Amino acid sequence: MRLKDKLALVTGGGTGIGLAIARRFAAEGASVAVCGRREAPLAAVTAEIARAGGRALAVAGDVTRAADAERIVRAVVDAWGRLDVLVNNAGVMASRTRAGETDDAAWTRALEGNLLSVARCSKAALPELIPSRGTIVNIASAAGLKGSPGLTAYAAAKAAVVNLTKTMALDYAWEGVRVNAVCPAYVETDLNRDYLASLKLTGAWDALVAKHPLGLGRPDDVAWAAVYLASDEARWVTGVALPVDGGILAGL
Repeated sequence: MRLKDKLALVTGGGTGIGLAIARRFAAEGASVAVCGRREAPLAAVTAEIARAGGRALAVAGDVTRAADAERIVRAVVDAWGRLDVLVNNAGVMASRTRAGETDDAAWTRALEGNLLSVARCSKAALPELIPSRGTIVNIASAAGLKGSPGLTAYAAAKAAVVNLTKTMALDYAWEGVRVNAVCPAYVETDLNRDYLASLKLTGAWDALVAKHPLGLGRPDDVAWAAVYLASDEARWVTGVALPVDGGILAGL
């Protein structure tokens, strides 16, 4: 088991990519705490992990709020005594607009949901990760590595997560904390399907699939990358923004 005895917190762990990461971490031997805004999905995943013989904890909260981020980390440490891995997975899809049409509300939603949530959870977790010589895995996006037409606020926020990852990696390397990011392209999740449906563009899903040489990814594809970066196999890996993108960046 690649994560045996690790104590992990996965934000946005009740659905989509976060759910896949929580399941995979548990299967690899980690104790997994999941947080999110809705209690029902969190209860479902913790019950599933417990039925499989694992150990799990659900903590409801909104990680865009600093007080909630601190409370969530404290709940995990109070329950288990330490924290080894933080996976900053929670995020939001912003409006599809160009820069000249992106209003302040869209910027605030994108930055709060995709960047400041990562910064706030990391700030809350670092005092616990330093003594455990732990690791942070940020779920960024391929949109943070290239231009993404019409995704102005989202792409900018994810690009900032990539640079935040690299900066934190340098700031905390001497204290033994590794910080890396996974940068997925489009993955088959309900969030992405709903987003594309909201655009009301004929053939949007098929066109999206065609852009990825290996087709669209599955949540488990991202989860496997997160397992590697969280594991001791990656002990000499920090500051990396790992594309998990079905080849979409290879042709740029």
